[in-house]
Amino acid sequence: MTQPNNRPLILAVDDEASNLQLLRQILQDHYRLLFAKDGARALELVRQENPDLILLDVMMPGMSGYEVCAALKANPATASIPVIFVTALTDTADELEGFNAGAVDYITKPVSPPIVRARVRTHLSLVRMEELRATRLEIVQRLGLAAEYKDNETGLHVIRMSHFSRILGIAAGLSEAEADDLLHAAPMHDVGKIGIPDRILQKPGPLDADEWKIMQSHVTIGAEIIGEHEGGMLALAGQIALTHHEKYDGSGYPHGLRGDEIPLVGRIVAIADVFDALTSKRPYKKAWTEEDALAFLREQRGRHFDPALVDLFLEQIDAVRTVQQRWAEA
Repeated sequence: MTQPNNRPLILAVDDEASNLQLLRQILQDHYRLLFAKDGARALELVRQENPDLILLDVMMPGMSGYEVCAALKANPATASIPVIFVTALTDTADELEGFNAGAVDYITKPVSPPIVRARVRTHLSLVRMEELRATRLEIVQRLGLAAEYKDNETGLHVIRMSHFSRILGIAAGLSEAEADDLLHAAPMHDVGKIGIPDRILQKPGPLDADEWKIMQSHVTIGAEIIGEHEGGMLALAGQIALTHHEKYDGSGYPHGLRGDEIPLVGRIVAIADVFDALTSKRPYKKAWTEEDALAFLREQRGRHFDPALVDLFLEQIDAVRTVQQRWAEA
């Protein structure tokens, strides 16, 4: 029976034909296979075929497995391919050298077929999870950009305010992982504007009471678009979309939350979003100076904004300036 050609592609590298034959017997029922008997040929096949995973012997004539792995990791085009060393070397120092070279795992010879299959399956699953995470992140970012284009904003606004949010999150005690989730979730803060009619969203003058009520609904629309999630980056995005227009004194919307009733990420994004909006030029206004924008944050300390977060933002102003310079408007 013909096997499907969308199965993962694995490159096995070993100077002993018997070892390659054994790996073939272990893996051929579930994967497409390539074989190389030396490092130079392995690197050539990687460039030509872009395998999903590499099983790599250490002790080979010419280039060692460590050298092959180092060459793969030094090339951005191949650095993400997982490498599993398959070797007779069993000393802890040898294993450590393999991990230092960039390998993700280490299997000792003589190999156990169940262990080889399990390790290969595990690391291919991790690659798939990373691909799904990257795809999800790109979708989130592009949805955020879609809302900004509809609002006549620029994509640079969501980049800057997202980095401001990360900086402030770290200062407020978030872990690196939590701050990265905030960085990636913040671009979704105004996604609900997709559901606001253009006649309101792009109106050149002030909104009347009915129009303002419709405009305010973008926060609930955004939360509905993102949906409910038990945790992770999308859960943060939903919180941000719903609460970034709440105010510390309870005068914001949609629910009039006060103080710590507002999720931390909503309080953070409120500062980041307003500061970038104030200091950015728009068709309907000139950019405020940094001095004036910071004066506004101080004035609204304890009213619109969390006072402790305003203080932290002021302390991080050098990092904020670096972001502004890197992603300045043309």
